[in-house]
Amino acid sequence: MQEQTRVQIFRNQEKKRRYGSGSFYLRIGLLALFLLVPFLFPSFKTVDLAMKIVIFASLVASFDIMLGYTGILSFGHGMFFGIGAYCVAFMLEKYGSPTYLNLILGLLLSAVVAAVLSLLISFISLRVKAIFFAMVTLALAELAIVLANKLSHFTGGEDGISISMPGIFSVGFNMGEFMGIDLTGRVITYYLILFICLALFMMMLRFIHSPLGRVLQAIRDNEQRAVALGYKTFIFQAISITFGCLLATLIGGLYAMWVGYVNPESSLEVMAIMLNVLLMVIIGGMGTLYGGIVGAAFLLITQTFLPDLQSVAKDFLPQATLLHNMLERWLLLFGILFILVVIFFPKGVIGSVNDYIAKRKQAFSKSS
Repeated sequence: MQEQTRVQIFRNQEKKRRYGSGSFYLRIGLLALFLLVPFLFPSFKTVDLAMKIVIFASLVASFDIMLGYTGILSFGHGMFFGIGAYCVAFMLEKYGSPTYLNLILGLLLSAVVAAVLSLLISFISLRVKAIFFAMVTLALAELAIVLANKLSHFTGGEDGISISMPGIFSVGFNMGEFMGIDLTGRVITYYLILFICLALFMMMLRFIHSPLGRVLQAIRDNEQRAVALGYKTFIFQAISITFGCLLATLIGGLYAMWVGYVNPESSLEVMAIMLNVLLMVIIGGMGTLYGGIVGAAFLLITQTFLPDLQSVAKDFLPQATLLHNMLERWLLLFGILFILVVIFFPKGVIGSVNDYIAKRKQAFSKSS
């Protein structure tokens, strides 16, 4: 039997640590939870919340590839999310009919548009650095919103486009009951989007752990040193932008499939999409990918349930008028929670936890 090389031994040890660690079982448990949500919590509000956490966690991860792993700040990421949503809406409703073929063509069309547009933006805008690149992408995002509103004959304007899903994904479809839950078109769509987002997330993990991903991290840490080592940083940055934007576009198409409606405010608005994405990245931690899950869960759960606290307080504490007035301004409570997260987790939840674990391991190795 051929003796293993040091590299092979190291890789086998890494696999054992990876698949035997507590974080691995935590990820499996989290996946199982999302798989069981329609059975454990069959209400529309809970299923919708779980689905949006999955979608926005994937969107944040695609943005984190650019910001956390390459060091590129772009305010135009939400624009690609909206492009994906509109391409699916065009093919299923505006200029086509709700068929499986048109659904696939809508996603493929969005991918082609995203690839061409992101490459064009990369070659034009990467000539400027740091905040100037961010401002260029912000201007393009604002232009996309203006065009979506003005070209109402094409995009539906502020009224938007309502989407009908084909076949087994339609709202009216029902294939019977299974384990106490109706297998409707919404449930089937939930699992389809969940598995697609899982596949996209696995693709992102493979991307950042590849040699290409290592180069991107080197560019993020010290671009001048990467140039001195012979890497053409411009090309690598363009690849990162194209890959991240392409994923964002596909995720936007999945979002349109789930909500069944597309308009400029919900799909392209910088404040509605990009602000939330940035908050999710900060909360979860940049350069972690998994931080997107934590950030999306924190933001969407608080936005969903904090407005209900006032009615709960009125039921249990009817005389506490001051408390009722405070809970009416739930955004204030959200701001306090966000500040607490930033104070106690300065590198985001996942980033700070990873730092703590690394310090504990370092202290243990020194003591031993």
